[in-house]
Amino acid sequence: MANINTELNLGLSDYALTAYIALCANHPVNGSQLSRQSGIPRARIYDVLETLMAKGFVIESNKGMYTPIPSDEFIRRMRQNFETALSSLKKKLKNARQTPEKDVIWTIKGHTAAMDKALDMIENARDEIYIRMSPEESRHLDSKLLTAESRGVQVKYISMEPDQKKFKCQIIHPVPSPGEKDSNARFFDIVVDREEILCGMFIEGDNKGSVINWGQNKRFVLSGRDSLRHDFFHYFLHKIQNEKKILTSDEKALYEFIEKDI
Repeated sequence: MANINTELNLGLSDYALTAYIALCANHPVNGSQLSRQSGIPRARIYDVLETLMAKGFVIESNKGMYTPIPSDEFIRRMRQNFETALSSLKKKLKNARQTPEKDVIWTIKGHTAAMDKALDMIENARDEIYIRMSPEESRHLDSKLLTAESRGVQVKYISMEPDQKKFKCQIIHPVPSPGEKDSNARFFDIVVDREEILCGMFIEGDNKGSVINWGQNKRFVLSGRDSLRHDFFHYFLHKIQNEKKILTSDEKALYEFIEKDI
């Protein structure tokens, strides 16, 4: 018998859900028949049926014979019940909530969870996003970043490896020398609206175990933002000093923009 309740986090027991599904497949049936076709012990089947009938999901269509409500109606009622419960919970949490603790730095474990948080931050950005990342992460985030830029958010984008230009404010981080580069780590940093930061490193081959920090501590956020801002100056200096090249007119304009972006 599948552990449906655990998998879907529904508000019925596994026995109740299994019984309802079995009834949908074959009805009307009596308790003994339902026990056999569902795999629910006969000693429990009538308790399960009473629960389903009390919730209005099953009726006794004839004496001792049971029929489920249509599955579409079942889903509609379940959804309504969940929305009501969540609305009530939201109200209780709002009443119980104290001022958020912004000095705490939280940890997020795993690449998937970190990308989900980054996507949420990008989606809710109002004014600006500073971001530094490798191609592995850009594949997850670039489309959302482009959407944010299209709605007026300033995206200041630092690619850790050569990449095509996609954003108005974009540079490629100077490539470190072979002795300086940690081939097993990928830096990732995003600061949104001077209010929150997500930063850390992903370890190659350990996406599930990699730990990223998230916080809203003002000093932590502004320090991270300033670090990313200075990566732009690193790019300009590297091009002039190390590559012996002259900044283009677009790069000069970007330099002036970043210089004033305090």
